[in-house]
Amino acid sequence: MPDGDMIKLYSKRILALAADIPHTSRLTAPQATAMKRSPLCGSTVTVDLTVKDGRIVEYGQDVKACALGQASAAVSGANMIGRTQEEVTRARDELRAMLKEGGPVPSAPFDGFDVLEPAKDYKNRHASIMLTLEATLAAMEEVKANCA
Repeated sequence: MPDGDMIKLYSKRILALAADIPHTSRLTAPQATAMKRSPLCGSTVTVDLTVKDGRIVEYGQDVKACALGQASAAVSGANMIGRTQEEVTRARDELRAMLKEGGPVPSAPFDGFDVLEPAKDYKNRHASIMLTLEATLAAMEEVKANCA
């Protein structure tokens, strides 16, 4: 990757987000836990959560990923409390479309993903960027299954 592309991809804003990921403490008694791993780069994200009335009320994440995966976890984590499964699914689908199809930036409250638009040209980074939303949805599915 040429130096100019690397600088564009790892902007100051991405690095600032990566250094300030919210909700990095694991929950002591989560309703569900899910871990997702990117086979391409080895990045992993583990999400703990508690749901009440269909909304996330407690959220914790353990992120071991590149700066892009960390930035994605920061944007996700900052917006996760109070979200429903439908909202997280929409964010995942919109983020995937932004990265893979040139779609628009995910809508509010997940509109902070605009910082990751330069990564759309780097397919090998997409899985790491998607990990937090994928792990959150897997944990929400686990909550649903346990409550059924």
